[in-house]
Amino acid sequence: MNSTSNFPKRALLAVALLFPSLYMPNVAVALAQHAHGAITTVADFDASTWTQLLRTGPRPAAYVFTNSFCATCPEAFEALQKTVVASGKPVPLAAILMDVQGERALAHAHHYAGVSKIYAFDGFEPAIRQAVDPAWRNITPYVVLVARNGKLQRVTGQPTAAQLKAWLG
Repeated sequence: MNSTSNFPKRALLAVALLFPSLYMPNVAVALAQHAHGAITTVADFDASTWTQLLRTGPRPAAYVFTNSFCATCPEAFEALQKTVVASGKPVPLAAILMDVQGERALAHAHHYAGVSKIYAFDGFEPAIRQAVDPAWRNITPYVVLVARNGKLQRVTGQPTAAQLKAWLG
């Protein structure tokens, strides 16, 4: 095979590398939203943070517990974000990274377009998970929806439409 037959593939690859938003629209949306409402800090999430958020945090709110390698977490977060936008209500959405500490968590912010706050586990991970939910088996995404009345819905994976309606209803 000669080099001219590879030209279209090379050209396509070059364009994709130079303009990823043409080939990955979700990344483009995330980067655009991130640029406008850029998260520049990461809050520590230790074994006492969850209790404090449930006691004094915003309501309604959603918390997505994730890992840097979770392939389905951004999709679950995107579903939450679309639900919030459709509702027209200002609902905080938080991403809690379990395996990336401190400011290194910011490198993953582009996966969570519309995120209100990013947390990173700070401490012994099993103890923190235990404080969040003793029955949680370390599967991500782990989503906790906090309703206006304080009622919790805990979901492993993406919440269903019925769960989202009950959360914001």
